Amino acid sequence: MDKTQSRTKFLAVFPDLVDDLVAVTKQYGMPEDAIEWFKGSLNYNTPGGKLNRGLSVVDTYALLKGYKSLDDFSEEEYKKTAILGWCIELLQAYFLVADDMMDKSITRRGQPCWYRVEGVNEIAINDSFMLEGALYVLLKKYFREDSYYVNLLELFHDVTFQTELGQLLDLITAPEDSVDLSKFSLSKHSFIVIYKTAYYSFYLPVALAMYMAGVADDADLKQAHDVLIPLGEYFQIQDDYLDCFGKPEDIGKVGTDILDNKCSWVINTALQICTPEQRALLDENYGRKDAAKEAKCKQLFNELKIDQLYQEYEEKITTELRAKIAKVDESRGFKGQVLTAFLDKIYKRKK
Repeated sequence: MDKTQSRTKFLAVFPDLVDDLVAVTKQYGMPEDAIEWFKGSLNYNTPGGKLNRGLSVVDTYALLKGYKSLDDFSEEEYKKTAILGWCIELLQAYFLVADDMMDKSITRRGQPCWYRVEGVNEIAINDSFMLEGALYVLLKKYFREDSYYVNLLELFHDVTFQTELGQLLDLITAPEDSVDLSKFSLSKHSFIVIYKTAYYSFYLPVALAMYMAGVADDADLKQAHDVLIPLGEYFQIQDDYLDCFGKPEDIGKVGTDILDNKCSWVINTALQICTPEQRALLDENYGRKDAAKEAKCKQLFNELKIDQLYQEYEEKITTELRAKIAKVDESRGFKGQVLTAFLDKIYKRKK
């Protein structure tokens, strides 16, 4: 399907959803100034990103149904898949508004973080709660009569908690203002990225589409899970690698993981293979807001051939994932093509 057309059609659904949410606040008798605040938060924080997670619901549903273009959807069918996609984007907005406050971030998606907008400040905490609550309002309005409604609710609740578990471990393992590399390990990194990223970014969009398409028995959900979770981990390891070794003109930003004391795959791999002298250098220089110290870390990563180790990892994991996909049982309607589509988007990406 045409990417530009898909994004345009998807974005066109969001204003109607804002109207739905505003209508609920009016039913409760919410004053107009508070309604305008809520609308402002919804529009500022939800539709401005890449929308990959939301669009993946539509794309996955199309693959499961054998659709070749957006024209194959009925009007109601498209709207419901798009709403599920927007529910993920609302969940993402909830996470990001809160995360930016915890990390004291300055910008998000090319604009000031919501809490830094004039007059918002700590109100952003409640706004994040409302972004999460909004998705359940929409699920109730559009899916309450569907047989899989409870499955949708449980899936969103489970994935939200899983993501928060990953966020907690990340926050206590690698605070920006307190560097302690003894807290780092590849096993902690794996838990963080699986729970903080893989579940809501990879498994959630596919599982939602599967429920709506009627292809969601336990065996099929497990087939999806067993590929999408390691695929999500691979995606984040790739992200960590690109932050350190990618070219800013390719990835669209200057990497800051070293400066920010991130518990990334790069530093954890280095810690596993470095000598005591090299470890002392990392203890002294990693996570410091100092360009010269950052350069020392990068030089050591080059000496340790982290770049080569990543290339070996990438080939190994993609070989394993393609082997798993090749064994997918499609007898009940699930399609390995869904998983291949995700893998193909990620393999050898540069940004």
